Amino acid sequence: MKPVTIAVLLGLTAALANGFGGAVIVQKDWDRRYLRYFVALGSGFMLGTALLEMLPESIRLAGARAPVLVLAGYFIVHFFEHTVTPHFHFGEETHHEEFVRAHRGYSVLFGLLIHTFFDGIAIASGFLVSEWLGWVIFLAVILHKVPEGFTASSVMLASGRSKSVAWLASAALGVATMVGVLTVTVFTRSLNAGLPLSAGVTLYVAASDLIPEVNKEPGIGMALGVFAGVGLLLLLQTLFR
Repeated sequence: MKPVTIAVLLGLTAALANGFGGAVIVQKDWDRRYLRYFVALGSGFMLGTALLEMLPESIRLAGARAPVLVLAGYFIVHFFEHTVTPHFHFGEETHHEEFVRAHRGYSVLFGLLIHTFFDGIAIASGFLVSEWLGWVIFLAVILHKVPEGFTASSVMLASGRSKSVAWLASAALGVATMVGVLTVTVFTRSLNAGLPLSAGVTLYVAASDLIPEVNKEPGIGMALGVFAGVGLLLLLQTLFR
């Protein structure tokens, strides 16, 4: 098969993994207390991914431009959260017992959509360079696809959304991945910018959206949940890298 065909098929596989991760969280009536730990776990996993995986590779690909592009990706979500999202006043419609404010839930989803879009770009660009690189990138992406869908659904549930909305959020991540795969054939010359931009987006979602919500909860359990998320990434690196 042609490299582009393989990339499309593997992009579809990665997209389905997003939906599977969302299905795991919505198929059971999780206690809100456990849901909070899911958010903590997801924040640690995303933070570790941004700093330990995406940032070093971004520097290798983009060189001295990488830090600027990471910062640009960070401020893409910052701009959205502080301009577009507040106009809907989601926070005013949220009950006090909800863990994550609704407007933050949608901004987290927006950040994840950008991230998964660049997942698709990474998979397709790798196969355009070489089949080996494409498979390596696919394995790196697929390892965090299920937790990504899991995180998207848990954040939406924690912000008071319904199960159907939570699952659709994870399904949307899969669609964004496929859009990234299909887009790469048009914008092949800008591929080196995609990964550092995505790293900045992931860093914002983890550090500026999710971690502050986790920090509002007292007790050591939430902190351990964040550490467990990073530990999960390190375990995956040890087993599969």
